[in-house]
Amino acid sequence: MKRPAVYLIGAGPGDPGLITVRGLDHLRSADVVVYDHRIPSRLLSYARQGAELIDVGTAPSPQSSAAQEAISYLLVEKAREGKVIARLKWGDPFVFDRGGEEALFLHENGVAFEVVPGLAAGLAVPAYAGVPVTYPGGGDTITLVRGYEDENRTPPDIDWASLARLDGTIVCYAGSQQLVRLVESLVANGWPPDSQAAIIYSGTLPSQETIAGSVKELLDIIREHPRRKDPAILVAGRVTGLREHLRWFDSRPLFGKRVLVTRPRDQAAELVDLLTAYGAESIEAPMIRMAPPEDPDPLLRAAADPAQFDWIVFTSANAVEAFMTALLDGERDVRSLKGPRICTSGTATAARLAAYGIKVDLIPREFRGDAVAAALIAQGSMAGVRVLLPRSDIGRDVIGEQLREAEADVTEVIAYRTILEDAQRESDPDVYGMLLEGRIDVATFTSPSAIRNFAKIHGAEQVADLLKHTVVATIGPVTADAARQLGVPVTIQPRTYTVSALVDAIAAYYSAQRSGLEVQGG
Repeated sequence: MKRPAVYLIGAGPGDPGLITVRGLDHLRSADVVVYDHRIPSRLLSYARQGAELIDVGTAPSPQSSAAQEAISYLLVEKAREGKVIARLKWGDPFVFDRGGEEALFLHENGVAFEVVPGLAAGLAVPAYAGVPVTYPGGGDTITLVRGYEDENRTPPDIDWASLARLDGTIVCYAGSQQLVRLVESLVANGWPPDSQAAIIYSGTLPSQETIAGSVKELLDIIREHPRRKDPAILVAGRVTGLREHLRWFDSRPLFGKRVLVTRPRDQAAELVDLLTAYGAESIEAPMIRMAPPEDPDPLLRAAADPAQFDWIVFTSANAVEAFMTALLDGERDVRSLKGPRICTSGTATAARLAAYGIKVDLIPREFRGDAVAAALIAQGSMAGVRVLLPRSDIGRDVIGEQLREAEADVTEVIAYRTILEDAQRESDPDVYGMLLEGRIDVATFTSPSAIRNFAKIHGAEQVADLLKHTVVATIGPVTADAARQLGVPVTIQPRTYTVSALVDAIAAYYSAQRSGLEVQGG
């Protein structure tokens, strides 16, 4: 049995979390990823490093056989090069798609393939809009109808009169040019104009928009406000009346909000995942990245003999990672830390140590440098106490200065460097343009260096003006101070300086806005 060279993977209708486990496994291991234009960029980030990514544009329509043939030849060509190909298809490859055509072409050319089914848009999108396509008493049939997503204005050749006589649900994949004619065909052939229906744009995405009402009301709306580019899912039937009771996706606290995430690429996942869970759309534009120190020897010497210190103070999760990497290099393990006591500047940093099985001895009530020094001094006389402080190359020296004033013996080592992330990728969003057009609701900054680099990239003189119509949220007072020094007002700052608290604070801000309450800025 030949091992498959091509995996035809259904990626689902938009939300990158809807790809199947099997599909994700094959995506992660593929040498080449061939994808439709509607595949979300975040899903592509799961491809292994070094994989070749090929965008073949919008899924070809039935009229564009030449474009489809070119894609099929591409799959065969890559397979004959000995590559493993993940062919990502929007929705399900065998439901109103040309996955069957590609599979047949592979078969005819002797290329082994496997089909990984995906969530079909006709079933998943209504669920995200709070519409079950079946329900007891809602009819006994589901009919899927395709409206081609091209410039053809002719609706599909369907026996609409017979459809109208069925007692059930109709789900139409509606291209922008066909939507009006699809609804007109329903009404003209006996579908009750006062029956319930829904039109769903950008289904399963944070930008999802649902228009619900009677068939006649929807027809009036789409005639008056046609959308020339946006495909949609049209659902007609009694089940759409359940939407107001079952809607969940578009009722989340940050639904429809665009949030700028400026954290380093390899540290953004936690913030992005939390924002997504709250319904927001994350715009990832990292301002900084972490790199090893130019001279690693001081860090390596400190990590080689941690028993020489009485206290080790960590002020960030990055410092923890850098120090633990140095500590575990060679034959050492976490037992080397049995001597010194551990202090962290916050719970997030403590959680990073906990991942290594290390318990923290001291966390100050306030997560800022002077509070850390005060908490240590409150433990007793610091005279002669040996303290190790692994930190960033641009970190503040408040803790070291205050401990030295208390006569502590402080050793500061550079654990990592904070580098300005000035190289924009081709797929990165145009943040400047989006801010100018008012298309970003919230800008988040989780470190002073992030806001400073933001100002450097976009212009320190105009950064305040650029952000004047955007809610600025910072993770803590130090970052907020850096923003204000640039003339940028801070609207949101959580009481606890963690990523989860930051997202909660953003949600609370908009909840208060909806309630008409006064919101205090940070």
